[in-house]
Amino acid sequence: MAVDAVLAAAVDVAWEAAVEAAGDANAVGDHLSAHDEGDKLVTHLFACRLPGYRGWVWSVTLSRTPRLKTANVCEAHLVPADDALLAPQWIPWADRVQPGDLEPSMVLPRNDEDARLMPGYEQTGDVDADALAIWELGLGRERVLAPRGREEAADRWYRGSRGPTAPSAIASSAPCSTCAFFIPLTGSLRTTFGACSNEWSPSDGSVVSVDHGCGAHSQTDVERPGTQWPADDPVYIDDATEPFDLSEPEPEGTQQSESTQQSEPAPEHAPEPERASEPEPLAEAATEAAAEQDPEPAADVEPAPGPGEDVASDDGADPAEVSLPTDEAAPAEDDSAGSDRGEGATTAVDPEPTEQGNVAG
Repeated sequence: MAVDAVLAAAVDVAWEAAVEAAGDANAVGDHLSAHDEGDKLVTHLFACRLPGYRGWVWSVTLSRTPRLKTANVCEAHLVPADDALLAPQWIPWADRVQPGDLEPSMVLPRNDEDARLMPGYEQTGDVDADALAIWELGLGRERVLAPRGREEAADRWYRGSRGPTAPSAIASSAPCSTCAFFIPLTGSLRTTFGACSNEWSPSDGSVVSVDHGCGAHSQTDVERPGTQWPADDPVYIDDATEPFDLSEPEPEGTQQSESTQQSEPAPEHAPEPERASEPEPLAEAATEAAAEQDPEPAADVEPAPGPGEDVASDDGADPAEVSLPTDEAAPAEDDSAGSDRGEGATTAVDPEPTEQGNVAG
């Protein structure tokens, strides 16, 4: 159908209507096109220069009365084109809210059409029957979990991070069903789920499946490795004591020299020759020591008779009665002298003076 020529030529009228709708002449751009909307009805499109409205256009619709050459403005407004930047499609809140979006300060509105729930126990008017059902059997809730809601919860838990496909469950050597910290749920979910009560487990306080697992199982253990510290040097304990002075610190050089001496073996020394036994002190030294200890003057000691001399006695004793000491032999010269004097003559030889000497009688 051909476009009305009078309305198609009324571009200035349409532009002024677009400026009036925008409130600013700078917001209306160039004329884009004009297309027929019906009998004596044409729409003009102008570019939009408003920031943030990419792809939007100003639409102005004109009309005229038959047999009149004057264009009239029907409407003017901003509309999106084919490539316009649009907001996402509206989604109801019940379908828009996702798990984890609820914060502590938020409250969800009641959903009476929730398919996961079903009506609970309804009061009958009998006080005793209602008390039995509500207080003793626990049926006092207005709505309870429906079979659909229970199945969805079980499927979600089993496929989640507390099910058998979790990384901790795959690496675990024993399932939660054999753990002492596993508390089974009641009701129909008892055979599949329970709660973890181990504070060392990452699932503490969460619902876990019976075939879930972690490293904090109560019945598992690990191999005890040996210590990685190097062995200390052996310490020898004996009864020897080595006193040392703690008042003065030992110089560092001495400590290093001692450690060097301990590490190096001591050289073997040649055995020292045995010293010759010293001769016993002379009789003269013993006599002098005895004289020094005795405060009284020593008596006159007669000199030892020479070879061949007889021992004189004050009381006229026979020289033959004087006995010779048994532990010393007579000199060879005395034997020869005795043989010259005859067989009956006896020669007395005074031994070396002892500590007290020979005192004349």
